[in-house]
Amino acid sequence: MLAVGETKKTKMTKKYDVTGMGNALVDIEFEVTESFLETNGIEKGLMTLVDEERQATLMAAIHTKTSKLQCGGSAANTVIALSQFGGKAFYCCKVGDDELGRFFMEDLRESGVNHNLDPYQLEKGITGKCLVMVTSDAERTMNTFLGITQTFSEAQLNAAAIKDSKYLYIEGYLITSPNAREAMLEARKIARENDVKVALTFSDPAMVKYFGEGFQEVIGQGVDLLFANEEEAMRYTGTETLLEAREAMKKLARHFVITQGKNGAIIYDGDTFIDIEPYPTKAVDSNGAGDMFAGAFLYGITNGHSYASSGKLASMAASKIVSQFGPRLTWQEAQEIRKRLQPEVE
Repeated sequence: MLAVGETKKTKMTKKYDVTGMGNALVDIEFEVTESFLETNGIEKGLMTLVDEERQATLMAAIHTKTSKLQCGGSAANTVIALSQFGGKAFYCCKVGDDELGRFFMEDLRESGVNHNLDPYQLEKGITGKCLVMVTSDAERTMNTFLGITQTFSEAQLNAAAIKDSKYLYIEGYLITSPNAREAMLEARKIARENDVKVALTFSDPAMVKYFGEGFQEVIGQGVDLLFANEEEAMRYTGTETLLEAREAMKKLARHFVITQGKNGAIIYDGDTFIDIEPYPTKAVDSNGAGDMFAGAFLYGITNGHSYASSGKLASMAASKIVSQFGPRLTWQEAQEIRKRLQPEVE
């Protein structure tokens, strides 16, 4: 039998489960206090774009030598997660010809993710950095300097990889740049013309709040799979309750996932709503939870799981990621989770 949403041709011939596209950022994670956010005028719980000087000022103000460095960005976290579970992923992104850019490429390689980056043809520029500040309630607040990824464009797309994938996965953060928005539309066009399903994540409430018209253009007549959290879903649909939002989202996507943090998630499989229960955990860091959920879910639906089973896998993975610092599992942790939920279809 075939996995959910696959044709016989797709299962037989596609090289990649998912080709993702998004901002290439090196994540630098710190623990901070509530008073630090207040003193420095940082809006808690959101991703805020800043210039390099502002980011450097904040890093200096934190006064700590304990930080964790990883290649990141929302879609990068997702395709790395998919790869750790055993899926095949490709990533379209842009880094600068600098130390962090080469670090990013090497981290992708070690994570088993193929990419469009050529170490001999990198542009001069500064690789983007994301300062991830985690408070004691496990909430993550991000201040991001995009650097050279702000010029992400159609030139970074690998049409061959998109065509040879089951899904194209588009990061919502790209919506802030006109060039990147054009790349989102072009990638979607390539996917549609080659029987590749299109998945989109809203990424952050701030993106929905300030770039709603851009999302309308990218969504168009609808995507195959949409990821959102509760706030994003209600904000984008202009509704007051989750029940209203999930009905409105049927007009946006054939299938969708609404994550609810400690309350689990809701999945719409195109016919019915599926409630996904959370797994008990003690949250210390919510950074990357949504990205992990998306990566595990995409792995599931492209590798033999039903929507319900994929949701359980994703919920289990997300609960694990919030119980520790950083947006990534170890390979061993990912495999242990995968083995606990065997595919329903081979």
